[in-house]
Amino acid sequence: MKRFFYFVLIIAGFSSINSCKDMTNEEGDPLLDLNENTGLIGPRALSREITDFGTIAEYQYSGLLLTKVLTEKGSVKNVEWSGDKISKVTFNGFMDLDNDGTIDADSISYTQQYTYGNLGRLTLISENRSVYRRLAPVPPATVGPYALYEKTKAEYNLTYSSTTAKLASIVMKRGKDIIPFAYTDYTKANYTYLGDNVSKVTKEVGLLTNGTTFEPPVENYEFGFTNYDSQINGYTLLPFEYKVSVLIDTKINDGRSLILSPNSPRRISMTDLTEPIPNPIVVSTNYKYDPQTYMIQGFGVNYFYKPM
Repeated sequence: MKRFFYFVLIIAGFSSINSCKDMTNEEGDPLLDLNENTGLIGPRALSREITDFGTIAEYQYSGLLLTKVLTEKGSVKNVEWSGDKISKVTFNGFMDLDNDGTIDADSISYTQQYTYGNLGRLTLISENRSVYRRLAPVPPATVGPYALYEKTKAEYNLTYSSTTAKLASIVMKRGKDIIPFAYTDYTKANYTYLGDNVSKVTKEVGLLTNGTTFEPPVENYEFGFTNYDSQINGYTLLPFEYKVSVLIDTKINDGRSLILSPNSPRRISMTDLTEPIPNPIVVSTNYKYDPQTYMIQGFGVNYFYKPM
């Protein structure tokens, strides 16, 4: 069974939480200190996610709008707005595309265009992505330059429940950006809720025939989110569209689906349904909260906030 990065991160960080000192953001505003019970009063924004191994994400804003997210190995995700809606997301940096728990050496660059339906909900994301790999070095150089390895085009179609208006599915179709172009592979994510919180996500991965026919999936997973608390999930401070961009960054990033929920699950599981006897990987945590009931620690991750 594959080891997914998010689960590796949880397990690695769970047993090694150390104290954190007072910190400030790039503007010098104080961040929430894990060891003080003062908290923040008034409007806030999620500022950083940190483990003992480094920073997972640093969020930057222009006024109230999220504009940039800094992630591992100097990676940068830029967020552009049209009025009150995200119109484009670009990324340059590194990811764990093969879900082996290690950030890949390949450099990734993508641009995503966001389209909204009649009800103002995000319905389509169109993506152009390039993957760069290092060439062999030419002496006396010891490190070779990056060269384009592959270009792909993809589209993500989002659907919503007719009764609850919550996100119901994300269907991705992707193909190599060559002539003639055709979609060659797909993923399907379906979301189940318990109240307002995501309780289950199923993920299918497979091939497309003639660009349109979905063949039976070759990979099939189930992610479970249970034992929710009644406190505030800090990810509620991020735009919904940005959270979707996180879920589609890699082929299987559905362990992060807790970011869609207003509360936080104390138990997360992942099951490979293609195994003869499916055996779930299960991790759990106890959260810590500030006086305003925002989570500040859980699953080996420390959450910092800044006043807005």
